[in-house]
Amino acid sequence: MLKDDIQRDFDSLRPGRAEAEGASRRTALKAALGVGYAAATLPIAAQTAIRTPADGLRAGPVKFTVAGFDVPAYAAAPEGRTGLPVVLVVQEIFGVHEYIADTCRRFAKLGYLAIAPELYARQGDPRGYTDIPKLMAEVVSKVPDAQVMADLDGALAWSAANGGDTSRAGITGFCWGGRITWLYAATGRVKAGVAWYGRLVGQASPLTPKHPVEIAAELKAPVLGLYGGKDQGIPLDTVEQMKTALAAGSPAAKASQFVVYPEAGHAFHADYRPSYVQSAAEDGWKRATAWFKANGVA
Repeated sequence: MLKDDIQRDFDSLRPGRAEAEGASRRTALKAALGVGYAAATLPIAAQTAIRTPADGLRAGPVKFTVAGFDVPAYAAAPEGRTGLPVVLVVQEIFGVHEYIADTCRRFAKLGYLAIAPELYARQGDPRGYTDIPKLMAEVVSKVPDAQVMADLDGALAWSAANGGDTSRAGITGFCWGGRITWLYAATGRVKAGVAWYGRLVGQASPLTPKHPVEIAAELKAPVLGLYGGKDQGIPLDTVEQMKTALAAGSPAAKASQFVVYPEAGHAFHADYRPSYVQSAAEDGWKRATAWFKANGVA
């Protein structure tokens, strides 16, 4: 049950001073969520960075509680409306910074309640790191898939209590979040997913016991995979492995699709970075929103 999932305890909080300091850091994280860009991505490509205004929206930091932990998130929705379809927006490795917040506002402008939880909040603030290997070692590698799944459940529960219709929920994610999108599509909580260049294969570990290719046959919601033909980190043969696994799976697995943009590399939707490929990003966005509509997330 969703309520039971939200109550799972994945974090042992230390008492006393450490707890107070942790609470202070979480307060600062919540206050700054969705503002500015992650340090590791600077300087931004200002000439291509998209900035979606918040006029007509209720948008900004929110929080919800999972197993006694206040999870910070950024949410955006049309002002004064309820019964809205919901989109979970899952961060890159850099956390919920301006690009992810802007993506939420883009969905809100289309009539969705979009929410992006900071899924590393227990492990640290990824936005302050300037060194990507250090960020991966000290924060990202310590995030359990089980914790992420429960926090996404919590985001859906918050959405249901704040104007969202979670019977019409979808999920989309970028890079690290693309992998999570595939995993969450196997939970039965959403009707569709859109995975932007998420890793499909990998080594099993206690924190990441399965990867998308291993759960492909179990999908309960169809996923649209948007990938770059020049992505050096996600070889096209892994896309072919995933296609084979999907073809032998559930109806949702069989209904899943891939679009590979030959001219694009990794992070081609990230408009604030040099990796941005406008033609692929814009076509992918159109396909993503059409995919949600076609699969009941609208």
